[in-house]
Amino acid sequence: MDFTLSERDRMLQKSIREFAEKELPPRMDRMEETGEFPLDLLDGLAKMGILGVVTPREYGGSGLGHLARVLVLEQLGRICPAIPMSLEVHHMCIYGINTWGTEEQKKKYLPALADGKTLGVFAVTEPGGGSDVGGTQTTARLDGNDYVLNGRKCFITNAHVSDIWVVAAMTGEGRKGMSAFIVEKDFPGAGTGHVEDKLGLRGANTGELVLQDCRVPKENLLGGEGNGMSVALETIVKCGRTGMASVGLGILNAVLEEAVKFANERVLYGKPISRLQAIQFYLADIYSDLEIARLLAYRAGWLLDNELPADAEATLAKQWICEAAARSARKAVEIHGSYGILKEYPVQRLLRDALVTVPAGGTAEIAKVVLSRQAMS
Repeated sequence: MDFTLSERDRMLQKSIREFAEKELPPRMDRMEETGEFPLDLLDGLAKMGILGVVTPREYGGSGLGHLARVLVLEQLGRICPAIPMSLEVHHMCIYGINTWGTEEQKKKYLPALADGKTLGVFAVTEPGGGSDVGGTQTTARLDGNDYVLNGRKCFITNAHVSDIWVVAAMTGEGRKGMSAFIVEKDFPGAGTGHVEDKLGLRGANTGELVLQDCRVPKENLLGGEGNGMSVALETIVKCGRTGMASVGLGILNAVLEEAVKFANERVLYGKPISRLQAIQFYLADIYSDLEIARLLAYRAGWLLDNELPADAEATLAKQWICEAAARSARKAVEIHGSYGILKEYPVQRLLRDALVTVPAGGTAEIAKVVLSRQAMS
C-alpha cells in the first residue's frame, strides 16, 4: 500500500494552497457579513481547474478525479471552509449529469459548469424530510413534451447563485417512482425562495428552490424515468460524502495551525502555554484527529478513482471527520481561553463552520445505519 502522493498531486496541493492563501482572505469578511458566495471568484476557480476537477476533459474539465478533488477541497477549506462547501455541491451536480446524462446533456451543461459561468445545484432535501430521500413530495407530471414540476426544496447550497439544478421529483409511487431532472433557473415556474441565515459556512449560500408548475423539457430527464433514487443516493454517497469529508479535513488543518500558533505565542507563568502538559494533550488530540481524518478522506478518494466499492468508506469518512472537526475546534477554542470567543480569532469561526458540517450531507445517525449494515455484512 503506497501512501505517497504523485508528483502531479503534490503540485496540485501546492498550487491550490497558494491560490487559497492569496484569493480567499480578502473576501472572507464580506462572506461572514452577508452569507453570500463571492461570484467574482468563479473565473479564478475555473482557470485553476477547480470547478471541473471531476469533469472529463472532453467536456471542458480537468478530469483529475476524486482524490485530486479531496486535495483541492482540503486546501481551500484550510483557509475558508465555506468555499469548498459550495464547490462540493457544485461537483455533485456535475457528477450526476456526467454519470447519468445523455451525450447531449453532457455537451450542453458540463462545459458551462466547468468554465465558471455558474455554480451547480443538487437538490433533494425538502421541508418534510432530509435524510428520508424516499419521502420526497415534489411531483413531476408529463404533459406533452414537458414535465411539470411542483414542490419546494430546502437547505439547498448554491440555490440563489446557480443557473443549473439537478432536482429529484416523484413521477410515480415508491422507490421506482422517483426521477431526476436538469432544471434551468430560467425555465417557466422555476424560482428561489427563502435565504437561510446560517451559524457557520457563511459564504456557502443556502436557501430554497420553488417549483410552481415548472415546465421542464422531456430531454432534461436525467437517467430515465424511475431512476431518480439511484441518481440521488449514489451522488450523495460517492460525491457528497467525500466532499463533506474534505470540507471537514480542511477545517481540521486550520484548527491545528491556529491552536499551535496561539499556544506558542500566549505566555502564562513565564512561559508559552504550549509547554503546559494540559495544552500539549489538547494539541495531541487535535493532531491525531487531523491525521486520522486525512487517511480516511484520501482512502475514499483513492477507492473511487480506482472504481472500487467505497460506500461505507465515504460514509465513515464524512461522519467521523465532521465530528472530529467539531470536537477539535472546540478544543482549540478552549486553548485560546477567553480569546477564543473573540471574532478577531479564527477559531470561533472554525467551530461554527465545523458544527454546520455535522448534519450536512447526511446526519451521523444515517451514517451509523450504513456502517452497521457494513459491519454485519
